[in-house]
Amino acid sequence: MSSSALEFARQNHPRFLDELKALLRIPSISTLPEHQGDCRKAAEFVLAELRRIGMEHGRLIETKGHPLVYADWLHAAGKPTVLVYGHYDVQPADPLDEWHTPPFEPTERNGNIYARGAVDDKGQVWAQVKALESLMAANKALPINVRVIFEGEEEVGGEGIADFVASKPADLQADFALVCDTELFAPGLPTLCVGLRGMIYTELEVRGARTDLHSGMYGGAAPNPFVALAQIIARLKDENGRILIPGFYDDMIPPSKEELAAWKSLPFDEEEYRKSEVGSKTLVGESGYSVLERTWARPTLDVHGMPGGFTGAGAKTVIPAKALAKVSMRLVPGMTPAKTFALYKSYVEKIAPAGVEVDVRLIHSGDPCMVPVDNRYIQAATRALHEVWGKDTVFIRSGGSIPIVGDFDRHLGQPSVMMGFGLPDDNLHAPNEKFNLKNFELGIQSLIRFLEEAGR
Repeated sequence: MSSSALEFARQNHPRFLDELKALLRIPSISTLPEHQGDCRKAAEFVLAELRRIGMEHGRLIETKGHPLVYADWLHAAGKPTVLVYGHYDVQPADPLDEWHTPPFEPTERNGNIYARGAVDDKGQVWAQVKALESLMAANKALPINVRVIFEGEEEVGGEGIADFVASKPADLQADFALVCDTELFAPGLPTLCVGLRGMIYTELEVRGARTDLHSGMYGGAAPNPFVALAQIIARLKDENGRILIPGFYDDMIPPSKEELAAWKSLPFDEEEYRKSEVGSKTLVGESGYSVLERTWARPTLDVHGMPGGFTGAGAKTVIPAKALAKVSMRLVPGMTPAKTFALYKSYVEKIAPAGVEVDVRLIHSGDPCMVPVDNRYIQAATRALHEVWGKDTVFIRSGGSIPIVGDFDRHLGQPSVMMGFGLPDDNLHAPNEKFNLKNFELGIQSLIRFLEEAGR
């Protein structure tokens, strides 16, 4: 395995890492309004680097939220075009007291770099940018036509890029998309993700009295929205993890026997997963399905928060006028966000206790997707990964959702190559998020070889 681009990447790796640290220091938390300026700063940082390495037509594309970053290089005559995707925004860092080092002061230890966004997704965005730089610096050209689109709202639903893609701009015309926002199944095991769950994220608001009431004066007569909300939530799933919404499972397409057999051959230890990744006393979920089936190929329903009422120190005997729950569902192939939300909304309105009104709101959604593994770009990826990692590539699904992958397929007709280099224990969205430094290095090399292979 030798190419001048790979040699350039090896020689410049210390600089690449220093640059990544500079990007990680920008607290581009997309969901917090006070970090709007930081999101723009991160976008400008990435744009400046794309321009510096020789990408053309670089610009920020304004949206209703945080800007998109666009650049291209389209001089590989007769070669395919790739749309390179990633996101520069990050999740909030809470709870701060659980971080061993400050979340926006990247720190190296134990062969990892620790910071919010290290692996999700700044480290992987930077691997893409550095692969492009290495190819450009070594060859004064790219082996394939490249368009780059990075967004700043992936962690809050991606509405800006979804609207942009739906308009089918000429700027996004490509043969396939390259998405680096996934992970290896196990350390040292090259992995391509070929399936994603979709999702709907909702708010469920229950209203009772006109105003907060004293529980001594009115308790026993006035409806309590929190109690009603708890009763509703309790009727969404049974004790075996099965979702009770009528019709919920009707349209889902189960994995094939071949796919199930391939999953059984993966190096997966449920007990180690329970201890090291989940950290609970036992695993839960639908009986009769393996953990990989439950997390990759079965729909789910989860409650994320129940803000409202009195939560301060001490006691306040209040019956709140309203209560709120944030509820999401992960969807699998065959299911659609619109139908699933309609079934859920209808069921909640039907089971709502007497004395309260319910308001079920859709916040954002994304379609599930499957990528055929027989297309030329997936095959090019498997060759490149084998060359860099020395092992055969495994095909997995992810329990997570990357809504833009479905948008690329539906609106642009582009299959996605989901080639990520994170690890299952990288603490995405949690304290002490990390990115393995060797994976960062080999990720850049894999992307270089993939782009070379895709351009052959």
